[in-house]
Amino acid sequence: MSSYLEAYGAAEEKRAHRFKLLKITSITLLCVIVAGLILYAIFKNYSEEQRVKSFIALLQKKDYQGAYRMWGCTETQPCPNYTVDKFMEDWGPGSSHADESSASIGLSQSCGTGVILRIDYSKAEPMAVWVERDSKIISFAPWPECPGRHLRIGAWLKSLFNR
Repeated sequence: MSSYLEAYGAAEEKRAHRFKLLKITSITLLCVIVAGLILYAIFKNYSEEQRVKSFIALLQKKDYQGAYRMWGCTETQPCPNYTVDKFMEDWGPGSSHADESSASIGLSQSCGTGVILRIDYSKAEPMAVWVERDSKIISFAPWPECPGRHLRIGAWLKSLFNR
């Protein structure tokens, strides 16, 4: 039979071990949650950004019909308020946005059922486009950025990693 002094401190060691395990688990869980939130903020609008990058790539290749189809319009069924001629005036070789090689996505904001993406150019004014989340159809943005106040955490995080 063990004596009283042999078991002295065993409960204290057990409690210290449990506290250490709880502390490690809490810190790990907190790190996973923070990393998940950061990844969500960075990749929340990823598919819409890729859609606009594909649009810019089609403009660089001078595939204006393919780019026009990304607006949900075709030559056989043009959009009633945005004809092919108007599209070429806005995005064609004679437009102020003809230098697609300098185009990059600046601002990306979720706003209701879509995303506002600002296409920045080196020599021309930036152009805000709207990408509908469900259909991925591109159109002109109704606002330069979403109405209301914004924290811009995602933009700040992207600026940290794009250097």
